[in-house]
Amino acid sequence: MAERLQKILSQWGIASRRQAEQMILAGRVRLNGAIAQLGEKADPAIDQIEVDGQRVQMSDRPQRLYLLVNKPIGVVSTCDDPEGRSTVLDLLPNSLRQDTGIHPVGRLDVMSTGALLLTNDGEVTAGFTHPRHQIHKVYQVQVEGSPSPEVLQQWRQGIWLEGRLTLPAEVKVLDSRQGGYPDLRIASKHTNLEVVLREGRNRQIRRVAEQLGHPVVRLHRVAIGAINLGQLPSGQYRSLMAAEVEYLRQQVSSGLQAPGLQAPGLQVPEKQALEKQAPETGKREKVKATHHD
Repeated sequence: MAERLQKILSQWGIASRRQAEQMILAGRVRLNGAIAQLGEKADPAIDQIEVDGQRVQMSDRPQRLYLLVNKPIGVVSTCDDPEGRSTVLDLLPNSLRQDTGIHPVGRLDVMSTGALLLTNDGEVTAGFTHPRHQIHKVYQVQVEGSPSPEVLQQWRQGIWLEGRLTLPAEVKVLDSRQGGYPDLRIASKHTNLEVVLREGRNRQIRRVAEQLGHPVVRLHRVAIGAINLGQLPSGQYRSLMAAEVEYLRQQVSSGLQAPGLQAPGLQVPEKQALEKQAPETGKREKVKATHHD
């Protein structure tokens, strides 16, 4: 079946669709010996596709990997780092990070912690990172001082950043009994908040909090849509459950995410759901990956 080249490259885990488009425009992709053009279609079973001189074989298509990582502080959300810092791929065993095309879906800044998706499914990456999808993400945020009701309402309604108003956010104050997230300590001069965003501008929460006069002390992401971090320890990963993978695919295909939307099969899309279903977590010596063709 013929499909656009950028879609084939993303499905093979070679690059996200946007990255594949740039590779084609840069002349790095050849189709049947000729430099490929953006928008051309091909059938991997019939046509000869080359990337940087290496032929893309049907047998090269890696098994689909869908992982959730609890990113620790000080780890960067990239595949490699020119400064030599640890990356999220360093949290995986060699069998999952070498020649699999796995990469992070979006980012958390180096000082933030929590939920980060990793996959080699270029369609999921392109869909989840596209602004039109507005997948909600839940954060536990500790800020300096005690934001007034007026400040919190201002945050909820939107703040101007770089000439654009942020989308409305859900912001509420947590007391010491809420959340159950040990990474966020209650301090007398700090306030714990739960913030739900539907967009992902660079360091958005930190910049908004700073602008409102309450700089972020700690920031921890606990959920990406219906996929929750649960009790996954810092620095570890787990494979997504089948229902979570189906949720990803549905969100990518629909382009819509309503507040509180549940994926089919996720009866309790909260951290308790992970505790009940108890998927295996992975360390370097223990690998469990979901395979979807």
